[in-house]
Amino acid sequence: MGSSVVSTNAAETQSVVKPGSLLTATVNSSWLSPSHLYAFGFYKQGNGYGLGIFLAGLPQKTVVWTADRDKPPIPADFKLNFKSNGRLVLQSAQGTETGLANFPVGASSASMLDSGNFVLYNSTNHIVWQSFDYPTDTLLPTQSISAGQVLYSSLSHSNQSTGIFRLLMQEDGYLAMYPIGTPYTKDYGYWSAGINGQGNDVILKLDDDGHLYLLNGAGAYIWNLTLGESYTKGFIYRLTIDPDGILRLYFHNRNQNEDWTVAWSMPDDKCAPKGLCGFNGYCDLNVQGVGCKCLPGFASVNQGDWGSGCERDFTAESCKNNKNTMEAVPNTVWENDNYSVLISSTQENCREACLQDCNCEAALFKDGLCTKQRLPLRFGRRLQRDSTVALIKVGTSIDRNLPKEDIIIVSVSFVAFALIVLAISGIAIYRYRVWSYKRISNNGDIVLREDFAPKSFTYIELEKVTDGFKEELGRGAFGTVYKGAIKNGDSEKNVAVKRLDKLLAEREREFHTEMKVIGRTHHKNLVRLLGYCHDGPNRLLVYEFMTNGSLADILFTPEKQPSWDERMEIALNIGRGILYLHEECEPQIIHCDVKPQNILMDENRCPKISDFGLAKLLKADQTRTFTDIRGTKGYVAPEWHRKRPVTVKVDVYSFGIVLLEIICCRKSVDQNLPEEEAILEEWAYQCFESGELGRLVNNEMVDKRQLERMVKVGLWCILDEPSLRPSIKKVLLMLEGTIDIPVPPSPTSFLCTV
Repeated sequence: MGSSVVSTNAAETQSVVKPGSLLTATVNSSWLSPSHLYAFGFYKQGNGYGLGIFLAGLPQKTVVWTADRDKPPIPADFKLNFKSNGRLVLQSAQGTETGLANFPVGASSASMLDSGNFVLYNSTNHIVWQSFDYPTDTLLPTQSISAGQVLYSSLSHSNQSTGIFRLLMQEDGYLAMYPIGTPYTKDYGYWSAGINGQGNDVILKLDDDGHLYLLNGAGAYIWNLTLGESYTKGFIYRLTIDPDGILRLYFHNRNQNEDWTVAWSMPDDKCAPKGLCGFNGYCDLNVQGVGCKCLPGFASVNQGDWGSGCERDFTAESCKNNKNTMEAVPNTVWENDNYSVLISSTQENCREACLQDCNCEAALFKDGLCTKQRLPLRFGRRLQRDSTVALIKVGTSIDRNLPKEDIIIVSVSFVAFALIVLAISGIAIYRYRVWSYKRISNNGDIVLREDFAPKSFTYIELEKVTDGFKEELGRGAFGTVYKGAIKNGDSEKNVAVKRLDKLLAEREREFHTEMKVIGRTHHKNLVRLLGYCHDGPNRLLVYEFMTNGSLADILFTPEKQPSWDERMEIALNIGRGILYLHEECEPQIIHCDVKPQNILMDENRCPKISDFGLAKLLKADQTRTFTDIRGTKGYVAPEWHRKRPVTVKVDVYSFGIVLLEIICCRKSVDQNLPEEEAILEEWAYQCFESGELGRLVNNEMVDKRQLERMVKVGLWCILDEPSLRPSIKKVLLMLEGTIDIPVPPSPTSFLCTV
């Protein structure tokens, strides 16, 4: 093993690991606790090895903590080297070194304790790092979780990568569970425990006798989670949020050769964890106790892994040919992320409305209310007490058992037939559209049918909608935005009409880019495109109207400035919109012009990203692109100026600048301020380095830990070197406080001059 381990008589008996010790990636390479119950080292993971803490004294070798859990398995020729300078690094056969996340430098010794805590000490024997401060999916006896700390489930019992559920000790004193990727609100939580008014000093504690409870800052018990249960001291206990989203307290009797036994678990409803069955799947307690089902017309993506969700097993037909049908899934509840609502509707009306809507892929009907949905549906579960009916659009089934030759023949026949039909129908469609334009114009009233958006308008129609382009909302580099009103049923709906100023080549490109990008997206943090005009030399886009203007309007106007909590939520929502563009769209989208002026605020002050005219679409196998410089001065990433390839990290840079502006409620460059404060990114780093973060918020009463977290995230985002900036997904995790944030370097400390 090559370890240098000696015993010492400290307060807790421990085995001391000295610098110079090595572990080789094999199943029997570890540093053991004095009783040999726990071990820190390598364990088998997939086609390689994981590194972490496990119960070596039990036949099952249960993993309770993992280092860098989301990185690929470690190859067999790697070593863990506790270097003479006090760094713990992974070393390849070629000598390449990789530091372990969150591990400090300069440790003088390490110990694997019998409590299951792996500890690093400095030269004065003070703890500089311990695994108990960075839990993964398990809480051990004597360990605690304080406000802001999170346990993340593992992907499976054999794969310790981050799963889809989390347990959070909240700032309000409640212990709660949520699916990953959702805000910490009641709408998304599926279990909680606690008492109102306890504040942010409550901790979750597990004693060595198996009792699990909440303790407040005064040391008083406020909630005994295992009340009424009887446990035995001397057994081994662990609390784990399992891959199925259930929180379980396990115990093991070392004197008997048996498996772990569940002593307590929550929630009782095994279908309660939201997202258990993945996208387009729903949980049904009546299917062999607990089971997952796919929506009609869908099949499991990966058999045996319901978390991966369900995919279509049919070819979607055009809504014009009436070949699609609607299938009902009764007594099921889902996340309601609708884009259109029909009131006083029957189930049959709801079914027909979705069937005739090209954008509608599903509808939820309950008590006379029909909500149109786009796929995927998520958080599905069957509840016999709920009358919600999910109506799913289903097309022509694919026979996966057809011989390959038959599939080719059928496909060629369809293509030939389609070409003939296309030629004939093209003329008919053209004539119909010309007729419909005339019919609408002659009708006198322009009606917005949101269920068919984005809709094509004529220039004359939009001139009428805007009352001759009378009320200007804003002006940008490529065009002017006007307020308009369109009939929406019995009422009028305000819209924003963007008119490109001149029909130059770049305006034409912007128009088509914006049509291509925003027309195919659907996310609550992206502005929705309702229609367009491509009429002769005129190019116009019709958007939903945002009643609170832009983020710049409220952020830089003192009397409109949002509170600290509102600013936190605004930042998170902007990040979620960018995450959708970067990771959930096909193809991937780089916005290229993220700034407060392009973030619009709805009636609830929820931000929506707009203005996609400069966006870049990446092909499926593309991660970077060369392009002319785009964006707005002050928000443009340095690589644009150096003619280097750009990636999604240019949006991360712009988001970092916007985040600092949100924190400070000021512009990134303000020449009216003293010279040292004029450039926000430089001043923010100075305040961070000097420990004077209160100056950034003008000594406003804010959560100091949140303030530090947000500033650190902003500084990581604006690093000059793109590869060092975090992904937007990691940015969100850091903002939510679910992963630790290392100390950021100076934004220009990795300046690249190439």
